[in-house]
Amino acid sequence: MSGAASEPKVALVAGATRGAGRAIAVELARAGFFVYATGRSSRTSGPSEMERPETIEGTGDLIAAAEGEGAALVVDHEDPAAVGELVARIERERGRLDVLVNDIFGGDRYMEWDKPLWEHDWAGGLRMLQMGVHTHLITSHAAVPLVLRTAESHGTRGLVVELTDGTSEANAEFRRNVGFYYDLVKANVERIVKGLAAELESLPATAVGVTPGWLRSESMLEHFGVTEATWRDACETRPGFAISESPTYVARGIAALARAGDADRWSGTIVSARQLADAYGVTDTDGSKPDCWGHIAKYGWDHHHEGLDIEEFR
Repeated sequence: MSGAASEPKVALVAGATRGAGRAIAVELARAGFFVYATGRSSRTSGPSEMERPETIEGTGDLIAAAEGEGAALVVDHEDPAAVGELVARIERERGRLDVLVNDIFGGDRYMEWDKPLWEHDWAGGLRMLQMGVHTHLITSHAAVPLVLRTAESHGTRGLVVELTDGTSEANAEFRRNVGFYYDLVKANVERIVKGLAAELESLPATAVGVTPGWLRSESMLEHFGVTEATWRDACETRPGFAISESPTYVARGIAALARAGDADRWSGTIVSARQLADAYGVTDTDGSKPDCWGHIAKYGWDHHHEGLDIEEFR
């Protein structure tokens, strides 16, 4: 494999059009990685079925604005051939892949949180599994071999990060407030982390799961009628929103994790954005360190939005 030791490490962030994925791509680029950011929504080919305005080219613009290097590419991660060509392109162009971040989902539009399995739309439920589980498997199948070849060639350790929603504790029981299929997707992602960690045990790469907390994604901000600059206005009607976090928070933690070289301590586990913040000394953009999952662990799901002792978890 070609490439001098001085060349930047390479990261692939799959599902980087918006939300946490977009922020992770930007922060990894800011940290010195060459980042391949992928997604389906494009200025040229149009939006994905999510019908959102964000595009993968917009992520590329943000990487450039952060004075980072990367490539923003339209890729359908449900297509094994397209993902295989993506990985081949990374190897041709950069000769290495050090970090894989699987953040693909987009199945929220199919959630029916108030219906049991037998009443849930069947096609929508299967679509959620395709978008949130199959894509991760397809991408790991294609990319992990290059991560391993890179580590073996350069004497480094590769890193595979799986993004999910919820700590192991929070997801230990069925999550009644999200619907059968959403719960199943996130349970699957944790199992992917455990399975990859076991299979990589004697190999030079580590698999870690990461969960943000109450993420102020573009759609979440729209739901509350605020912007990232004015998000605190939503706390007037929903006090618990004070414990929400920007996508940059978890992204800074993942960038620090990727640079630290000590991911083995997290192998096979689900780590929260707050745990990464504490471990690596990062904060959210306002200097706070939100701990959504810590709050839920103490007060439960029913009181998540009430803002009880909120400052204790910031």
